[in-house]
Amino acid sequence: MSLVVAPFYQKRQKHFDQSYRNIQTRYLLDQYASKKRTTTQSASQRSLTQQSSSQRASSQSSTRGTTCRVCAKRMSTSEEEELENEDRYRSLAASYGEAKRQRFLNELAQLEENVHLARSQARDKLDKYSLEQMVGDKLAWERHSFEDRMSRAPEILVRLRSHTIWERMSVKLCFTVQGFPTPVVQWYKDGSLICQAGEPGKYRIESKYGVHTLEINRANFEDTATYSAVATNAHGQVSTNAAVVVRRYHGDEEPFHSVGLPIGLPLSSVTPYTHFDVQFLEKFGVTFRREGETVTLKCTLLVTPDLKRVQPRAEWYRDDVLLKESKWTKMFFGEGQASLSFSHLNKDDEGLYTLRIVSRGGVSDHSAFLFVRDADPLVTGAPGAPMDLQCHDANRDYVIVTWKPPNTTTESPVIGYFIDRCEVGTNNWVQCNDAPVKICKYPVTGLFEGRSYVFRVRAVNNAGVSRPSRVSDAVAALDPVDLRRLQAVHLEGEKEIVICQDELEGDVQIPGPPTNVQASEVSRNYVVLSWDPPSPRGKEPLMYFIEKSVVGSGSWQRVNAQTAVRSPRYAVFDLAEGKSYVFRVLSANKHGLSDPSEMTPPIQAQDMIVVPSAPGRVLASRNTKTSVVVQWDRPKHEEDLLGYYVDCCVVGTNLWEPCNHKPIGYNRFVVHGLTTGEQYIFRVKAVNAVGTSENSQESEAIKVQAALTVPSSPYGITLLNCDGHSMTLGWKVPKFSGGSTILGYYLDKREVHHKNWHEVNPSPVKERILTVEGLMGGSLYEFKVAAVNLAGIGQPSDPSEHFKCEAWTAPEPGKTTKCAYFCQPDESWLMTTPSAAWSGWTPCSVCDLQQGQTYVFRVRAVNASGPGKPSDMSEPILVEARPGTKEISAGVDEEGNIYLGFDCQEMTDASQFTWCKAYEEITDEDRFQVHTEGDHSKLYLKNPDKVDMGTYSVSVSDTDGVSSSFVLDEGELERLMALSNEIKNPTIPLKSELAYEIFDKGQVRFWLQAEHLSPDANFRFIINDREVSDSEIHRIKCDRSTGMIEMVMDRFTIDNEGTYTVQIQDGKAKNQSSLVLIGDAFRAVLEEAEFQRKEFLRKQGPHFAEYLHWDVTEECEVRLICKVANTKRETVFKWLKDDVLYETETQPNLEKGLCELLIPKLSKKDHGEYKATLKDDRGQDVSVLEIAGKVYEDMILAMSRVCGASASPLKILCTPEGIRLQCFMKYFTDEMKVNWYHKEAKISSSDHMRIGGSEEMAWLQICEPTEKDKGKFTFEIFDGKDKHQRSLDLSGQGKGSLFPVADRGKVIGGLPDVVTIMEGKTLNLTCTVFGNPDPEVVWFKNDKDIELSEHFVVKVEQSKYVSMTIQGVTAEDSGKYSINVKNKYGGEKIDVTVSVYKHGEKIPDISPPQQAKPKLIPALCSAGQS
Repeated sequence: MSLVVAPFYQKRQKHFDQSYRNIQTRYLLDQYASKKRTTTQSASQRSLTQQSSSQRASSQSSTRGTTCRVCAKRMSTSEEEELENEDRYRSLAASYGEAKRQRFLNELAQLEENVHLARSQARDKLDKYSLEQMVGDKLAWERHSFEDRMSRAPEILVRLRSHTIWERMSVKLCFTVQGFPTPVVQWYKDGSLICQAGEPGKYRIESKYGVHTLEINRANFEDTATYSAVATNAHGQVSTNAAVVVRRYHGDEEPFHSVGLPIGLPLSSVTPYTHFDVQFLEKFGVTFRREGETVTLKCTLLVTPDLKRVQPRAEWYRDDVLLKESKWTKMFFGEGQASLSFSHLNKDDEGLYTLRIVSRGGVSDHSAFLFVRDADPLVTGAPGAPMDLQCHDANRDYVIVTWKPPNTTTESPVIGYFIDRCEVGTNNWVQCNDAPVKICKYPVTGLFEGRSYVFRVRAVNNAGVSRPSRVSDAVAALDPVDLRRLQAVHLEGEKEIVICQDELEGDVQIPGPPTNVQASEVSRNYVVLSWDPPSPRGKEPLMYFIEKSVVGSGSWQRVNAQTAVRSPRYAVFDLAEGKSYVFRVLSANKHGLSDPSEMTPPIQAQDMIVVPSAPGRVLASRNTKTSVVVQWDRPKHEEDLLGYYVDCCVVGTNLWEPCNHKPIGYNRFVVHGLTTGEQYIFRVKAVNAVGTSENSQESEAIKVQAALTVPSSPYGITLLNCDGHSMTLGWKVPKFSGGSTILGYYLDKREVHHKNWHEVNPSPVKERILTVEGLMGGSLYEFKVAAVNLAGIGQPSDPSEHFKCEAWTAPEPGKTTKCAYFCQPDESWLMTTPSAAWSGWTPCSVCDLQQGQTYVFRVRAVNASGPGKPSDMSEPILVEARPGTKEISAGVDEEGNIYLGFDCQEMTDASQFTWCKAYEEITDEDRFQVHTEGDHSKLYLKNPDKVDMGTYSVSVSDTDGVSSSFVLDEGELERLMALSNEIKNPTIPLKSELAYEIFDKGQVRFWLQAEHLSPDANFRFIINDREVSDSEIHRIKCDRSTGMIEMVMDRFTIDNEGTYTVQIQDGKAKNQSSLVLIGDAFRAVLEEAEFQRKEFLRKQGPHFAEYLHWDVTEECEVRLICKVANTKRETVFKWLKDDVLYETETQPNLEKGLCELLIPKLSKKDHGEYKATLKDDRGQDVSVLEIAGKVYEDMILAMSRVCGASASPLKILCTPEGIRLQCFMKYFTDEMKVNWYHKEAKISSSDHMRIGGSEEMAWLQICEPTEKDKGKFTFEIFDGKDKHQRSLDLSGQGKGSLFPVADRGKVIGGLPDVVTIMEGKTLNLTCTVFGNPDPEVVWFKNDKDIELSEHFVVKVEQSKYVSMTIQGVTAEDSGKYSINVKNKYGGEKIDVTVSVYKHGEKIPDISPPQQAKPKLIPALCSAGQS
């Protein structure tokens, strides 16, 4: 055997031989060897003693006999040999028995020693437990008696002390209390319990050694209150209180409503003293959510020991930043779980979340990524919301806001941002910038000192505006330098007071100039100036004015001339691009203005940072089945980077999707949520405050599948054969190969009672069967196997069963070695096993299994001698279909080949498809062919036949048991073969089957159209089983470009009845179509052909293109119409009625081809037969229409339709007899179907209500109307389809009160009779009108309608407030103005005289204006209502 160099993975393998044994093991082996030598020596001595005694006995017996010396010698020699053999056998038997007895005694002694040791240990534990219980009971009793002696109510030793402090200072309240049990202390402010979580950072409460402290941070005016502390235990309660007064040091102005600045509490570095063992039972995984949703990240824990009062510390991190509870996040730890809940997700919350459990035993943690996608935009195509909003450099009236830009993978680029602010306590959002800013930073000015604000940002692109970002933390408009100006002055004793430096300024009135003026921030849109306040500054409040000057101009322009600045910061906008400026600042107070400060160096408005360059090379590597690790090179210019955005795209789709929605700060990212088996490409963009870079180069395509790992352990080690000194072993392939082909296996062995393992094969074996030589007969052995691939050696299997090394002699068959399982379509399971003689797989269907239950199986082989040994138990099988598992599909490819296909997206590089028929692997290459490409595999049937019917199955190695089966029955095989035949023997598709068409001359055309015909296609026309060719009788042609085949017959006669067929052949493709014209079908075609032929002959002379028909005009006249054709000047046209010439005023114009005859006001006198005739030398034609019966009724209905649509509203006419309701229309006749209704009841003509009409109208006469005649009257005319109605409500109308005065139009008041006004003024005449129904209002000037314009404006509001306004009154506007208010019941008219005089003239002496008197307008005799 040639030497082989061990590969790298084998060098890491531990080889167990004697050199690796420890000292104790070698000592035990030496003892065993010495005992064995001692036993052997004693046995040999006993055998020698027995031999010498036997020799003496033989010598004595020889002296007694008288035998011959020679014979005696021979006899003694044979006896000695026999004795010697017997002695040797006895000695060997004795030594073997002694050894066996000694081994049994040793094992028995060892067993007794073990039992004695177990008993002593159990006794010690019981004694220890009883002692601990006794001591605990005694201590508990003593503790109870001690507590009874020590118990007392709370007692305050040192009480609270009142404080007076300046605003924005901190104050600490302390008191001391004692008592037992330890009192519980609660703090109150003006009687309300103080909650630290309500205002984070505002209060800090501590308790140490009986001293209790309440610290108020940065007190403001609202913190002036009475503070109380209440101490309580089981024996009583005490309290103490003190007052805290907060004073202002800037005037006596009212306090602003502000929010205390949050103060970050330092992270406690105290580690819990107790040692805890923490295990994660359930962990949160990678989570995908959308903005606005809620989510909870939760882990279930097992904490040992479980102490109620002492717990380890739980910490949550996002991207290595410790999280604290806020209005967005809530934390919970206890009851065996830790959770982090989000009430309203934003993209700010995206990141890697880590839960750390800290105790003295160490740190246990778990991490997973939370992805937060953009919410649906308010406008389609709008960008996502910005994120990570921060406020910096806050001052009295100024703050800088920064944010991070959104990812715009699927939207158009962002062109700018809008910043909004809102004062805390209100919901009034104000936009800070008029035009979008292009960088992610903006200085907000114009804040009010002492007030608190929150901010938000919206992104803008070409499609619209995004949703707003998450609101920032509240920031107060305060000067941080003010706190530094406070000083503590010590007085006598321990007293001290706090004063402001302003009080030490002396008599300084006008402040000095500011110093250190500089540009703290420069961009293309603005420049932020900062400076130091003057020194000395004076006691009065300071203001600042900023001036700018273009370099070289010599002139200064004040920037903030309208509003003074109180902060030593200011943002200057509206700077010209490309010009350099210098700036200076002046300070001022109420006493005056200081000198200007020194000028700044020249400053040009330009962006100091630019868009970053694109990242470098992008590499993608495999990670898991649904994730990929993406790495990239940082860009060359990475200054001021905010992070990176990663995009992905499925190969071949060109649809890019964002992988992260918040910039990541490192150049490595794990992309989750990918589809297993798909191929992706990736790209990266760098992000800074200016925007995003160009996309990087795309990565190479990568298929999403798990990374290479070492294989899992083999299993199912089985003894296949044993001859007494060697064993043949077999095992099963590992469930997972680690994504690479398994290169071989290593086998280790050991005797059952030995601890060390010994390597069997130094180099890996590829087969899964190995014979182990050199074994000791009768000994028990166990084995384990490890698999190896390119990634290394995997974990070894569990030790096998104990196999005894003894030869197999049993006549019954051996046990089976393997089992395979397939889920069948009927949800039963089919188990297959190889026979004991390895002759193939034996299927066995197992039914009646319960869905969702787990089963194990084993198999025994049987022959004539009996059943063999059972196989190893199978793996647990869960009876259910795996979610997402695809089934085998049957189909036919483009070439007509029948196949069975299966897809497996879970396969790895080492996976293989195994196809089986009847659960035996397919090896017949003459009937089957397997084609595998990627994760798709197809089994082709080369010569499909009935012998191919059966059950087919496929399994995929190196997966989690992916397999499927398919039953190919007779019906499915016939379907596939028919489809295959259609593909291999195609038919020519037809757009249209054989059909016929009749031409104008009576010709019959037979035609069909194919989808496509090649130039080589041919066809045949067959009539009654006889082929016809192209001739004068049958004109046949074919257009192969369009696939049109046709045959035209000029004269279709009774001899042409029969079946017509067209046969087409184009290469292998064929088709035919037939048309049967027999019986009624043939006669219909023949009659149509004859009719068309006669029509053709008729149209050779003058004829009617459209025969005589009628319609009704809009004027309700009946019009007879016909169209003529092929006329000439000599052609004569006549109208006849009842064969009598019908005279018309004008003769029709035959050149236009249209002839009309109008019948106005149709009635029964117009009944008769109407004819239109054409005649010349070429022939004549006649068209007849009879107006009578049904035709006449249809005409009346058509006239009713026109009249009903044009009917006027009902009108009232006062007559001497009473009231007449009239409905005017274009024409009315008694033959129309009309009805009158009163209160939905049909009215019949009577003496009280007469129905009648004329040609212009229909009417209803109400004679001597009474109260009963009140109500709604309706006139209805029916046109055969619709009802046309007109209604009028006569409620409140009787003979004596037809037009009630209360409901007429009137002017209630407001207009004078005379108005005097000066020229140039505006005159407004206003009044209130009333009427039911609402009256009509008309204004007149000198009894003429007023034309409305900008000079004359008339308004009517709510149908009762009327006004007329004359803008800029002139002398021409003098005159009489009238307002006319009326409705159907009457109205009023009021006149107003307007007199205009010029400026400077004496006001005319006119009597005082009085209320204008109205003039009554009588009611009309008729009114209408629709």
